[in-house]
Amino acid sequence: MNAIVLAGGGPDAVSATVADLPNKAFVEIGGIALVERVITALRSAPAVARIIAVAPAAAHDRAALAGADERRIDGTRMVESLESGLTGAAPDEVILIAASDLPILSTAAIGEFLEHVNARDLDVAYAIVSQRDHLAAYPAVPHTWAKMVEGRFCGGGLVALKPRVLPALRAVLDDLGAARKSPLRLAALFGWDVFPRFALGSLTVAAAERRATAILHAPAGAILCTHPEIAVNVDRVSDIELANGLVEAAAKRAG
Repeated sequence: MNAIVLAGGGPDAVSATVADLPNKAFVEIGGIALVERVITALRSAPAVARIIAVAPAAAHDRAALAGADERRIDGTRMVESLESGLTGAAPDEVILIAASDLPILSTAAIGEFLEHVNARDLDVAYAIVSQRDHLAAYPAVPHTWAKMVEGRFCGGGLVALKPRVLPALRAVLDDLGAARKSPLRLAALFGWDVFPRFALGSLTVAAAERRATAILHAPAGAILCTHPEIAVNVDRVSDIELANGLVEAAAKRAG
């Protein structure tokens, strides 16, 4: 399976902690840039073939991207960066999409995700992690949890999709962005029957999958991953210290 690493966007509070960084993907954790850590993890996964890094043009010569097979220019929005990465891919080809801020992404986590993706005929597959698994491994790492009937879950940093779903996905992302601060608009987007059930924690994962499938007009599903490192990312300045600690602890275990 070919993979795309999304390392686009401009500077933010995380990248501002170090001078002259294009964005947070190039912040070093344990002396290695976040995006380089993700590329290395992907390269070590037997099921991953070609790796495309989508990043600002000015960053293409940086050593952190040397492990990618190809570098492409990012867009002003995430969906534009995704389009750049998917250019030339066959409509029905399953492509792995990885975030670039996963400091402890492991080969095992990638393998588990792709194994489940290959077992299901989905146009969009989204990694999720249970609160129980996460807290057992990384209790100090905060997350925003979605309460479902089956438990509490957060999203992971891997998605698999077929390029043919991109037009529908683009529209959904635009609508989500416009509605994110309005419960009424969110309810209109997801449905008046689904939104209250989600708010009350009475929505099942299967029901959420069915609604996502209806919105995208394409099979969509959640992939439950037991490797919680797939959801550990660097999203805030405070996450840098946490990530450094996790990398140091992993190195001590390995050594």
